[in-house]
Amino acid sequence: MKIICLDVGEKRIGVARADSNTRIAIPIGFIEVDGEEWKKIDQIAKNNSTNLFVLGLPRSNDGNETAQSLYVRNFAKTLTTKIPGARVRFQDESLTSVVAEERLKIRKDKYAKGEIDAEAAAIILQDFLENLKNISELSGDSDKVQKKSTSPAASGKDKSPVHLVKKTAKEVSETVTGITKKEAKKVKLNTKIVKHKMKASTKAIISISTLLIIIGGVISSILLINHIREENAKKRAEEYARQEAEMKAATFNFTIRPGETIYKIKQNLLAVDRNGESSSEERIPNYTQEEIDEAFSAQYDFAFLEGRPEEATLEGYLYPETLNFYGDSEVCDILKAFLSEMGKAIVENNLEQLYQNQGLSLFEGITVASIVQKEAPSPEQPTVAQVFLTRLQYGMALGSDVTVSYALDTIDPERQVYQDNSAALLIDSCYNTRLYGGLPCGPISNPGLSALLAVANPSDSSYLYFLTGDDGLMYYSYTESEHIQNIYSHCQELCNAAL
Repeated sequence: MKIICLDVGEKRIGVARADSNTRIAIPIGFIEVDGEEWKKIDQIAKNNSTNLFVLGLPRSNDGNETAQSLYVRNFAKTLTTKIPGARVRFQDESLTSVVAEERLKIRKDKYAKGEIDAEAAAIILQDFLENLKNISELSGDSDKVQKKSTSPAASGKDKSPVHLVKKTAKEVSETVTGITKKEAKKVKLNTKIVKHKMKASTKAIISISTLLIIIGGVISSILLINHIREENAKKRAEEYARQEAEMKAATFNFTIRPGETIYKIKQNLLAVDRNGESSSEERIPNYTQEEIDEAFSAQYDFAFLEGRPEEATLEGYLYPETLNFYGDSEVCDILKAFLSEMGKAIVENNLEQLYQNQGLSLFEGITVASIVQKEAPSPEQPTVAQVFLTRLQYGMALGSDVTVSYALDTIDPERQVYQDNSAALLIDSCYNTRLYGGLPCGPISNPGLSALLAVANPSDSSYLYFLTGDDGLMYYSYTESEHIQNIYSHCQELCNAAL
């Protein structure tokens, strides 16, 4: 599961990403708060096929929430309205920008403020992942603040240098002369004890020596901790830089065009180059047919997919768009991204209610839109939608040749059996709307927004017939005799073309 972390500020938002399986947080950049931040965050979520966000929640030194905490919480509320379905988890963060800047100083001489924000987001996300007991915790919609100190080191069970390195930036910042407040109190307490012994005993010199040994030990421990911390930070910085470079290079675009079918989309997925312009010696292999078929047969948790017939496929629900993906994205990630786009189109355009106004369920409305998409260009789609809806209302067969063509694609894609139109028009398929009345058994393509809206808002006309002429123009008629005359006058070649 991919996770996006946002270090929310009033001017910039640092962004990091991670996979819940590898649990390595990577800074991927920053976003300017300029009114376009929501679109950019949405695009990042699409690219990573995720709706899970971790937000850093600042607190004061005494552990209480501040005005900035309220700002982040309000940001989270807006995020869930701007990106429907977004899930938000909070992670306590303290002085992450200070630690982020220290990391950047190790890696480079010059850096932008936005890079500090991105690095801070990676630190917040890494804390979140390290405190995550199991992946199943991510399955819910909880927005409770995650407790930061749950590691053995935080509980006092393990105080080895490696675990001490994980102490918060807040503890580090509270050092004054190279020792923490806690350690300073310890030294102060030992000093009082030694002074008391000096008055009561002749062993004052030995007590002072003991005190010096304690102080020297504390300082040595802190120096060792700082050394280990710097070495670990350098190693992680190098790994971050390497992975970030690979991820940025190994990206690719994938396009679904209006009217494309699953058959065509699968072919395109087989041909996609997952490496993009990456110059890495380790090439990412192409998707296999098995991977693609498995992804298309998987179940996806989207509300708009409910209510479909049990045997329905994803045909009609993959929203036509061009999206960008990381090279390591699986086929399921790609399909989820396009399904998510369809969900947004349905909600933002109130399609379900508008289809109900036409006497159609969502599935039926998308089915009609898939036919309209194949039959007509965008300007003519509302009128073609009106023809089909009127024919359905009158109980007439839709009589659409494009549905017959789809039926042929499912049974005889190479046209080895059905080689002439007269035989093709009699193909025994639930998609053959010349042979069977009503709607076909499902969508025949993936319709674009114009076709989806055409069915939701058909033209105010009452035609019963239409055709596309040899000149590319649409011709409409009210009666069958008029339709036959239009065929004779305008469609001698195209109306006889092979299906």
